[in-house]
Amino acid sequence: MGDRGDMLQGTLDMLVLKSLQVEPMHGWGITERIEQWSSGVLQINQGSLYPALHRLTRHGFITSSWRVTENSRRARYYALTAAGRRALSTEQTSWERLSQAVNLIMRMAPG
Repeated sequence: MGDRGDMLQGTLDMLVLKSLQVEPMHGWGITERIEQWSSGVLQINQGSLYPALHRLTRHGFITSSWRVTENSRRARYYALTAAGRRALSTEQTSWERLSQAVNLIMRMAPG
């Protein structure tokens, strides 16, 4: 793992869904929310975020629409669908199980 918080495969999709659970938002807002919630450990670049947003849209987990931002600019806003809420719940359960297992292994004393 690098110092910038490299993510496991598939984790970004789960984090995007989690950030949209609060409210619809544009791409920059999603990256800001993830960075803020992770205390700056996770920083998502646009080259990773937008493919994830397209993938989640294709799967029917999010929808998008054009809106005007707080700064009076047009931006595409993304919103969680019912299928996205179910996917988030499933992914969160899997993540908790996986992270507990990894933590158990990492706490094992050598020998």
